[in-house]
Amino acid sequence: MLIELAWPKERILEVYLNVAEFGRGTWGVQAASKRYFRKDAAKLTRAEAALLAAVLPAPKRYRVDAPGPYVRRRAAWIERQMAALGGPGYLAGLE
Repeated sequence: MLIELAWPKERILEVYLNVAEFGRGTWGVQAASKRYFRKDAAKLTRAEAALLAAVLPAPKRYRVDAPGPYVRRRAAWIERQMAALGGPGYLAGLE
């Protein structure tokens, strides 16, 4: 609760995504992007970004490299939410 008082939500999300574990020895979105998609996080497609998001908060249980039905459904839902928010244009408005 103290973090929410000190930092805006965008900063909390940024810090979380930079320290979240996405598999054995893979910490943060950039490392996960490089490991699973062989590209920088900034170059991920919507589907790739949604897949990374779908395994959170349990990336040891749910796998990016072998997504099961639950992860696939969750990734599809995340993609729909991205589209509903306005896609990349929404993010540009946050900066």
